[in-house]
Amino acid sequence: MNYLVTGGSGFIGSHLVEHLLKNGHFVINIDNFDDFYDYKIKITNTLESVGISTEFDFVERERDLQKLIFKTSSRQYQLYYQDIRDLEGLQKIFQKHKIDLVIHLAALAGVRPSIERPLDYEEVNIRGTMHLWELAKKYEITKFLAASSSSVYGNNEKVPFSETDRVDEPISPYAATKKCTEIMGHVYHHLYGIDMIQLRFFTVYGPRQRPDLAIHKFTDSIVSGAAIPFYGDGTTARDYTYIDDIISGIQKSINYLEENSGIYEIINLGENQVVTLNEMVQTIEESLQLTAERNCLPMQPGDVLKTNADLTKARSMIGYQPDTKFQNGIKKFVEWFLKKGS
Repeated sequence: MNYLVTGGSGFIGSHLVEHLLKNGHFVINIDNFDDFYDYKIKITNTLESVGISTEFDFVERERDLQKLIFKTSSRQYQLYYQDIRDLEGLQKIFQKHKIDLVIHLAALAGVRPSIERPLDYEEVNIRGTMHLWELAKKYEITKFLAASSSSVYGNNEKVPFSETDRVDEPISPYAATKKCTEIMGHVYHHLYGIDMIQLRFFTVYGPRQRPDLAIHKFTDSIVSGAAIPFYGDGTTARDYTYIDDIISGIQKSINYLEENSGIYEIINLGENQVVTLNEMVQTIEESLQLTAERNCLPMQPGDVLKTNADLTKARSMIGYQPDTKFQNGIKKFVEWFLKKGS
């Protein structure tokens, strides 16, 4: 099969690309190497995902990315340095390749940055996604999988969070853009017959996690002896989902899309194991055998109090069965982090 993956050099995307390549598929990776964080991290992700040595002679951004494209191109993989806001550039890629299914992971991520840059988030997450649907319509691609987010639930009082819950009160621009693309996705399904699954990811972690996310940031700070930014009283809680379980859920969703037609579905992918901020820090401390210094700060605007995925639909519809306990997942992450830093 020929899969187009947007954001295939990011955290989740690079793991998915690696998985698809190992299973013998052709992968087209579209990534703009946004400066949200150091592009060199994404270069390393890309090299790891295609099974090439991560040793790379960095020079400067544009030349590095051209070298990367040349280095990784093969009969099984093609990387494009491309922004999804650029419709003309995207169209050239859709013209060149026969695409069986689009897996759309690219987005401007992060709740707090979205409050500072709401127009950028609208432009990338909504308009960029619509560009992909317009091209899917034009080139008669009828299978589409998209990444949504648990952020759409906001401060939902009903626990666990179910796909049938009302999610009309987002508390950040990021969450609002994800809710919007769920709605617009249904329009393209209804009008143009695009089979679609929108996956609501719940706080994904593991090797290659973005450095701005809590588990990575806290681990780095504890190892370096810096204080961790500790927001609130430690009782906020998240349904942390290990990367291997997310990739399993994506693959099962792909299988469901390929085996069925006339479908539009929203599915939670979580671990169904709620961990408080206090418990998360303690687990990292135990894995590192170090003690964190805490810089206690007030809760931040846009942060939700708790997330908890109801996995009933995921289990019954696609056979999703996450099996990585948080303590084991943190142990694997810490092992990767320490190896990466050595």
